[in-house]
Formats: sequence, C-alpha cells, structure tokens
Amino acid sequence: MGNDTIILSAALTGTWAAKAQNPALPVTPEEIAHAAVESWREGAAVVHVHVRDDEGRMSCDLARFRRVKELIRSQKCDVIINFSTSGGAGRVNEGERFNSLDAGPELASLDAGSINFNERVFLNSPDFLEELARRMQAANVKPEIEVFDSGMVGNALALTQKGLIKPPLWWQFVLGVKGGAPAAARSLLHLADCLPAGSLWSVCAVGLHQLPMNVMAIAMGGHARTGMEDNLYYRRGELASSNAQLVARLARISRECGREPATPAEARRILGIASGDRSDAR
Repeated sequence: MGNDTIILSAALTGTWAAKAQNPALPVTPEEIAHAAVESWREGAAVVHVHVRDDEGRMSCDLARFRRVKELIRSQKCDVIINFSTSGGAGRVNEGERFNSLDAGPELASLDAGSINFNERVFLNSPDFLEELARRMQAANVKPEIEVFDSGMVGNALALTQKGLIKPPLWWQFVLGVKGGAPAAARSLLHLADCLPAGSLWSVCAVGLHQLPMNVMAIAMGGHARTGMEDNLYYRRGELASSNAQLVARLARISRECGREPATPAEARRILGIASGDRSDAR
C-alpha cells in the first residue's frame, strides 16, 4: 500500500477517564466490544483495548480481555485487536501486565521507556521491556511501540538490535501527556525524523490536541489514532457521543485529503501481521 492508505486506530476506553466525565465512555466488556465494532464500521482498522473491573476501574484481568475479544469476533468483525500491557501507567505490578498477551491479540502495546506520567511514575525498566518483547515474540504478537518522548526510540531500537522486535516497526507517538513530549508540530516532526528507514508510525494526542495532531499525521503520510481513551470531547464544550463518532470524523478528513482508511486486511499487510487471530493460551 502506498501512503494514500491510512491506518486508523480507535483507543476505546483507557484507564483514567470515568463515566461521570462522559456517560458514553465504554467500561464493561459488552460496551467495549460494541464500541470496537461500531468504530470498525466507521473505518478503524485497529482497536486499542484496556479493560475495567466491575467498578469501572482499570484492570488486567485475563478473563475480561478474553471476553472482549470473544464479543468482537462474535459480530463477524475482523478489526485488528490491540491489547494494552500498560497496567494503568504504574498502577499494577509488572507480572499482571503480561496477562493480556495470553488472550491472543494480534497487536499489543510496548511502552518503550519510563516517564513521569501526570502524577505517577510509569516505570518500564530495560529488563522489563526485554521480557515483554520476548513474550510478545513467543506469542507471535506484534509490538506497537509506544513513544512518549524521543529517548524511547533508542530504547526500542536496542530491542530490535537484539532481534526481539522485527520489522516493519510500528510506532505510536503519544503526545501531550504531562511529563512527555508536547503535542506540537515540532515534536511530531522530530520524532518522525528519529525513526529508521522503513518504519511505520501513527500519532495520538490528549484532549484538545487530538484532532490537530491527527490531521498533521494525515498530511505527513503517517497514520492516526483517535478515541475516548485520549479525548472525551468532539469539540470544545461538546462531549463525544461515541468512539465511532470520532473515527467517522477522522475517516472523513482522511478521504478529503485523498487517503482512504485501510481495511483490517490491508492494515495486516502493511504491518506484516499474518491474517487470523492469535491462539488463546487458555
């Protein structure tokens, strides 16, 4: 595929936002799966999934990851499922963060370094990252390399030099988090320039910066992530009605710029993902 094709991702719920902030935020497995299917119908090739417990708090429960996947596939939805391994950015122990890999996603997040994340320390030590990359490789799960600042690019490249991450490398630039790179044009240009040849990159940004950074990615030939994990609003003062609403807008803008949203099958070819779900380690 040429750069006229764009991979759109939808980050559905995250770990921080609550229904009290936006009642449309999906938190149960049923709501998350419904949001995934609706986002796919509007043009998302990838859904990035966190899960929540019965009180709506972040969770690393394997059964919940499995349930979300089962519900998505029961709708005959072939969207690429990307499970989080972040553990809520420092809110659980390292061991729990591996749980989602056992549910058999095609993609999973690999947060490529430590950062002061808002009021927490999000710790990703070299030893942990190497173990996470090894487990992803053993499970045949492609890493989505999450980059919050430019030093994390070097951390990930060290793993590629050890043969633990295979090309094509898939990067997700996360901009505007307190403690990370600002959501600004200069940040995106710098990060894109840091990548080795043949890399594929996407960008997401928090709050009101989401749409401008997405539009920059469209113009630059990159890929883009939207969704209620990163932003609860459609526009200033107007809450988003759903993840699908945010995806539909981004798909429309992409098409206006001559870039057709990739289907999941096309995205798999671009990313070098073999078709079909990974085995569930049940």
